[in-house]
Formats: sequence, structure tokens, C-alpha cells
Amino acid sequence: MSVKHPIVAITGSSGAGTTTVMKSFQHIFRREQIKAQILEGDSMHRYNRLEMREEMKKQQAAGNTSFSHFTPEANILSDLADTFQKFGETGTGRVRKYIHDDIEAAQFNQPPGTFTPWQEMEAGAELLFYEGLHGGYVGDDADVAKHVDLLVGVVPIINLEWIQKLHRDQNMRGYSQEAVMDTILRRMPDYTRHICPQFSRTHVNFQRVPTVDTSNPFIAKDIPSADESMVVIRFANPKGIDFPYLLSMIERSWMTRPNTFVIPGGKMGLAMQLIFTPMILRLMDRKRRI
Repeated sequence: MSVKHPIVAITGSSGAGTTTVMKSFQHIFRREQIKAQILEGDSMHRYNRLEMREEMKKQQAAGNTSFSHFTPEANILSDLADTFQKFGETGTGRVRKYIHDDIEAAQFNQPPGTFTPWQEMEAGAELLFYEGLHGGYVGDDADVAKHVDLLVGVVPIINLEWIQKLHRDQNMRGYSQEAVMDTILRRMPDYTRHICPQFSRTHVNFQRVPTVDTSNPFIAKDIPSADESMVVIRFANPKGIDFPYLLSMIERSWMTRPNTFVIPGGKMGLAMQLIFTPMILRLMDRKRRI
């Protein structure tokens, strides 16, 4: 952790909705005129798309049928921890971008599934913002979580997470349902070993719970809307959280435990603004007092 160069990380699996949370933080950064350096979790994968396919074949031939991007060895997590540490100490570091699709390929003039060259972070960044799979990772190879000043988990209940992934990968990336299901099954062992434990290290968790039937996610025709959901928000340390204010500002919200309250799904963006704006401003105030 660093007072002078704070780090905020959003962690959650593929299809969990971390990108939506990232947009809420970007609104805060823009409104409060905070210069944030973005670090995408996909940029810390070890292999490009073609290399990953070959590595998966090798792993499968060797008897490892669960190798995926959830697997620590498929990522450069020691580099991620080093990047966090260096930024925390100096406000500098290197970043790159993973090219996801044809739109980004045209923008960066290189094929989808590849990485842009490493480059130095923009000078003068006040804060580092990470969004990806391993923001709260702790293992023998790396301790990423210890460098993070504000760690946020995004974890819909599992059936909803699968529905979101199925719709994204089929409609936006062109994968068949069978291919997406194979990916879900292959990732499950590492999901339980390396993704779930991170949610016990977060400062705040957001879990979206649908209020419609999602018992068979593989036949769902659409993703439950925000108005068809509730969001459970859990604080690791409720000290300093003004729950009466939050309850008064968000209609039809209630508390279920001393550190947990529930809101309508459509109010998730508002809740993030109310919760995280003062947290970010406190980080900035500490930084500027040095």
C-alpha cells in the first residue's frame, strides 16, 4: 500500500461485470479531476491468443484439463505485483494493452489477440486503477493484494455470472454455446482455488442477485436486467461507513448484517458513487498532505 501513489483494484472473473464497475470509477475520476493510470488485467496474461491455444493443448496432453486464464501460471502475476509495488513507491511503471477485437485492432493497427508493446506510464498519474482477474491474488509466486489500497470485488451469483458470460462470448465474440460451456467447466477448479479466495480480501464486495429464475443459465434468452436484480454490498470493515446516509439516499434499501446492506439492482451505479467518491477523495487527501 502507498499513501503517495494509491492503487485501486477491481477483481472478478470473466463475465462478472467488472467493466461496468470500472466505468463508475472513471466517472468519479473525471468528475473529481483525478488523473488515473489504467492497468487492464488482460494485459498481464502470459500468452497471446494463439500462444494460449497452443499452451492449452500442451497442458491437456500432459493431463492438465483445467488450464485457463484463471490459472496463475497463465499470467505474469509476479510482474503485476512488481508493477503495483513500483507504482506505489515511485508513481511510475510499464503498461501494455491486450487487443480484444477488430475495433481495437483497427485502433492499434495490429491483430486481435495480441499485446501492444510495453511502454512507460503517463507522467503525473495520481492513482493506479486495475481491473481484472487477479487484483486480490495471493500465492507462493506473488502477493498482489498487499499493494492495493482499495480492493473491490464484483461477484454475481454463479448462475448469473454464467449467463452474462454466455451472452457476451456468444454475441460479442462469436463463440458457440458449447465452446463457452467448455470454458466454464475448464475454469471451475481454478475459479474455486484462485478467484473465490480473493473476495475474502476485498474491502467492499458487490454481489448481484437476480429476482427471476436463473436455475438453468444455459437456456436463458437474455440477461436479467438491473430492475430484475438486487445487489448485496458487503464491507470488510464497516467503521466509518455512514449507513444511515446510504439508506436515506437509496430507496428500498435495507441492512441484513452490521456490515451488509441490500439495494435495488438499478441503484448500483448510484451506490458506487456514494460509497467510493469519499473513499477516493480520502486517498487523494492523504496523498496531497505528504
